[in-house]
Amino acid sequence: MKLSDLFKKGKFVITSEIGPPKGTNIQPLLEEVELLRGKVDAINVTDLQSSVMRLGSMAVCRLLKERNFEPVFQITCRDRNRLALQSDLISAYVLGIRNVLCLTGDYITLGDHPQAKPVFDLDSVNLLKAAKTLMEGKDMVGNKLDGAPDFCLGAVANPGADPLEPQIMKMELKVEAGAEFFQTQAVYDPKKFEDFIKATEHLKVPIMVGIVLLKSAGMARFMNANVSGVFVPENLIKIMASASKQDRPKKSVEIAASLIKQLKGMCQGVHIMPLGWDRYVPDVLEKAGLI
Repeated sequence: MKLSDLFKKGKFVITSEIGPPKGTNIQPLLEEVELLRGKVDAINVTDLQSSVMRLGSMAVCRLLKERNFEPVFQITCRDRNRLALQSDLISAYVLGIRNVLCLTGDYITLGDHPQAKPVFDLDSVNLLKAAKTLMEGKDMVGNKLDGAPDFCLGAVANPGADPLEPQIMKMELKVEAGAEFFQTQAVYDPKKFEDFIKATEHLKVPIMVGIVLLKSAGMARFMNANVSGVFVPENLIKIMASASKQDRPKKSVEIAASLIKQLKGMCQGVHIMPLGWDRYVPDVLEKAGLI
């Protein structure tokens, strides 16, 4: 199932995100995704998130397909040249994967192997172009394929970028390259998101608002200081700071659900990034009135 089919039907699309384990023990992850069964339309699988070596996204996507979940294959340009990127895309299709999110990828220095050599042979725009070209039956240099994939291609955007104009220009390039939907960076300011939506109306592409579950006031302050385009308002930081450790998940769920209620009418879907708090995603969706 392609997400584009759901958008065309007018469905408010719900996705969540999981990070593969650092090792071969897949059982905890499979138990966590069972909590999402019947509650989300698809599950994003991160690709060595934060440049940390982990089990691969494609393998986990296949495991999800075998269990009747719809995966979104995240693929980054950081670790592969154009040969490997194209090969992984057609490999994913052969394994039954139909939704792909194309990203440039985090810098190597953020992860646990800072001595690794980054590739970045392509960026996200050119990766989208490569995927679209494969869908047209050719590789990047024009060689004909014996069988072409058929993906729903997605990209990312940052509503909090300042200035916003370069971000919109990048989104325009991504749409031209083949992006059929966008998932955004974390949003905590409804007014700023509204301004972003108005500024991107001309793209006529579905936008899924990104919701990151706040785990603590410290996490919020860290994002404000270190994550470009993300700003958690002081009133939300105070809510998390005043909560006991035991009550933080409850407060986090309430904040996320409140944001979704405020933002739902502005966009075509929501992408929840629980950062390990997968077990609370059903609570967020229930309180937000989505299930």
